[in-house]
Order: sequence, then C-alpha cells, then structure tokens
Amino acid sequence: MEEKKVRLDKFLCERKAGTRSRVKKELKQGLVKVNGETVTEPDRKVDVEKDCVVYKGQTLRYRKYVYYMLNKPAGVVSATRDNTCPTVTDLLKDTGFTGLFPVGRLDKDTVGLLLMTNDGGLAHRLLSPGKHVDKVYEAELEDELSEEAVKKLESGVDIGEDRLTLPAKVELLGEKRIRLTITEGKFHQVKRMLRAVGNEVVSLRRSAMGGLVLDESLRPGEYRELSEEEIAVLQKGGMP
Repeated sequence: MEEKKVRLDKFLCERKAGTRSRVKKELKQGLVKVNGETVTEPDRKVDVEKDCVVYKGQTLRYRKYVYYMLNKPAGVVSATRDNTCPTVTDLLKDTGFTGLFPVGRLDKDTVGLLLMTNDGGLAHRLLSPGKHVDKVYEAELEDELSEEAVKKLESGVDIGEDRLTLPAKVELLGEKRIRLTITEGKFHQVKRMLRAVGNEVVSLRRSAMGGLVLDESLRPGEYRELSEEEIAVLQKGGMP
C-alpha cells in the first residue's frame, strides 16, 4: 500500500518548494501552515491526500506522478545509476522528486529529447513494441543518402534481427542530414539501420517521441515539467 503520510520537509521538497536545507530554514521562519496551523517542525507527518499544506500563501497539492522533458547532452548515460559516467537522473536531482527514470534509452553520444518520469504504467505503454510509438531522429551522416538507401529504409532493412525493421519515414534535410522516424526501439537501431545501407551516423539527435516534441528553448542538460496538454498527448498513446 502506498504511504499516505510523509515528513513535511519531504513533501515540500517534492512539491518544488526548494532543497531540504532551504525548506527547513523556511519552516523555522513560519512560512508553512498545515490545516491553518503554522508548523515549524520538518519531521511533522502530513497526510498527502487530506491535509492542506500552504507554503508562502500557496496551497500545495500532492502529485503521484510527475513528468519532465530533458534535453539530454552527450556524455551522459540514460540510466538511474552508473559507476563511471554521469546519468540523466543526476541532471534532475534538484527536482525534489524521487524515483524518476528515463523512458527508453538514448546512447551516451546521442542527444535530444528524453522523457523522465516516475509513472511506470505510461512508460510501459510508450515502450511496448505493439504500440508502434513514433520516435523522430535527426542524423548527420558520413555520406549522402542515395535514393536506393532511402527506399530500403522505408521498406525495412536487415540489422541482424529475426525480422527486418519496420518501415521508417525518411526526410532529407541536407546533403548529409536526414530526419528519420521509426516505430521501434531496438538497441542502437538508427545507427544499425544506416550501417545496413552502407552509411554511418556521425551525430544523432532525438527531436520527438509519441507526439511529444523537444522544446528548442532547452539547452543541453536543461529540463522542464511537461504541460497538461503534453501529458494528455502521451497518455492518449502518443497520438497528437
């Protein structure tokens, strides 16, 4: 059964009131009320579903699930922990929310859109092979892509699996730049697909997934919470 009562300082941190040290300081300053009563003790237990917590005049509501859009930079691994490299969860450690994980993986050198959440059900639906959720990548290639290679990618190629890849959509963005839309999520899939048609990926960026489009105002390593509209798109199965 999910814990309904939590420490007040933990609840405030999870509602983005600030770091644990900042929250404790502001509790001592009398800036927090629980059910109309000023509370200064950080270890005071609150019922997240029933108690009314007011922080600096703003009522804070409990949220079971949270959703963040991260512009993943190169050199960071898509994992919750790693012994040698920084992880995407390290980049979101100041959110105050625990249990965040990446929905799917981007290679260490691949950049762009990565959804971070604690909603396992949504993650499963987005990653389920049967859902065929669109994933959009922009790739810089070693060589110009031939018409024959485009046709092969759009009909399915052999990347060493039991079956050919599902048909992809290819858009030419420049002499050696393409936008590739796939509906699978196999290991190193984009790189393997281009290698299968005699080419190599020089750089790779994911710009969209399941109807969610990367916010171009986010610099590498930056993140923001999803809007209600963006969450609704994902919860509808990635259909905009």
